[in-house]
Amino acid sequence: SADGAGWSEGVGLLLVERLSDARRNGHRVLAVVRGSAVNQDGASNGLTAPNGPSQQRVIRAALAGAGLSAAEVDAVEAHGTGTTLGDPIEAQALLATYGQDRPADRPLWLGSVKSNIGHAQAAAGVAGVIKMVEAMRHGVLPGTLHVDEPTPHVDWSAGAVELLTEPVDWTTDGHPRRAGISSFGISGTNAHVIIEEAEAEAGTAPADPDGGTELPVVPWTVSAKSEAGLRAQAERLAAHVEADTTLDVTDLGWSLASSRAALEHRAVVLAADRESALSGLAALAEGLPAGNVVTGTVEESTRVAFVFPGQGSQWQGMATELLEASPAFAGRLAECDAALRPLTGWSVTDMIRGSEGAASLDDVEAVQCALWAVMVSLAAVWRSVGVEPAAVIGHSQGEIAAAAVSGALSLEDAAKVVALRARAIGEELSGRGGMVSVALPVDEVRLEAWGDRVSVASVNGPSSTVVSGDPEALGELLAV
Repeated sequence: SADGAGWSEGVGLLLVERLSDARRNGHRVLAVVRGSAVNQDGASNGLTAPNGPSQQRVIRAALAGAGLSAAEVDAVEAHGTGTTLGDPIEAQALLATYGQDRPADRPLWLGSVKSNIGHAQAAAGVAGVIKMVEAMRHGVLPGTLHVDEPTPHVDWSAGAVELLTEPVDWTTDGHPRRAGISSFGISGTNAHVIIEEAEAEAGTAPADPDGGTELPVVPWTVSAKSEAGLRAQAERLAAHVEADTTLDVTDLGWSLASSRAALEHRAVVLAADRESALSGLAALAEGLPAGNVVTGTVEESTRVAFVFPGQGSQWQGMATELLEASPAFAGRLAECDAALRPLTGWSVTDMIRGSEGAASLDDVEAVQCALWAVMVSLAAVWRSVGVEPAAVIGHSQGEIAAAAVSGALSLEDAAKVVALRARAIGEELSGRGGMVSVALPVDEVRLEAWGDRVSVASVNGPSSTVVSGDPEALGELLAV
């Protein structure tokens, strides 16, 4: 073995999600990545020899990214190879960083999961993260195995660092539990991550390490292609629950709702506890009514189309409230704004907010750009709640929004099309005539009195007709 802990292979899996997304999606948050950093030893004394100053730099960079002082981290999961060369260098780096400027009664606790499972090669770092997440959830820092005495090659008096020779209750002075995890590569790459205990959201129960969040009742969803299939599915589910007494009511409800197909024949069993769930499933399996069971059928899922209109749907103050209330809308609008601003020289966001000096809805070019941005951002709102279009279609400039939403055009290319098209209409293609939208079917629009001064320009719908022509004749038409 080239490594005192032994070479062994392993695999570890972490699901990492933006905190706001995880909470919105109802996912249990086990810990938060507070900060991280990676660096390289560079021109040091060889590929296999660690470099203490580089390790110190990566730790300080991770602390800076997390916005924390060293004293605000309780423990470090060391790379801890168990070698006479590597361990003293790593320990001295930890003493010089985490071991300084902290109370004597709150030393940095130091351990390594390699004493339990060996090196695990590429999974060594993720194993350390998993260990510290579980330690946070249970409030105990595990002891490092096979430590008879601290290595004499380290000056342990140089800082407040103590080895976890036995399990220690993980208590703090009120701040969330925090831990650093180090992983160093044989080629001189150093990584350090700082994780933090997840705070329970206001109004929610804290996560239980041995189960799920307690809910007063949990919907268990069951579906099948036919009524007989629905009964059979309920019978199979009941047998599964009876066979495993450790199943959690909430976890099973989540899995049924999120990982199973939603077929035409459906039922919901309202499970207040294991017993009520089993009684509801038994009634469903026998085709009998029950107070905690709801059944029904649905037609095959209909497909959704997004339809984008042309100019004319704007109004002063449009989308103002949505901009403040919807992160999905605001985020996509900011992207549209960034794509348009180099082409227009003004801000769509400022225009919607009605900021002083912003572009006006009286400006044809501004209106078309703003409507495009609003349409694209509205599509993002629908998608954020799970509504995906099977098709998109648009009228006039709505075609450009449809192309952007479908991916036929990139956002940047679509912004160029809408901005340059609006400019061409306003500066080059517009003549001395005008247009009027008439809220009538085309057959009821009578233009004979104006001869060739006015004509039908387009039929936008069963009760929407656009006529164009001489401005004076259009004024007479409006009066009539």
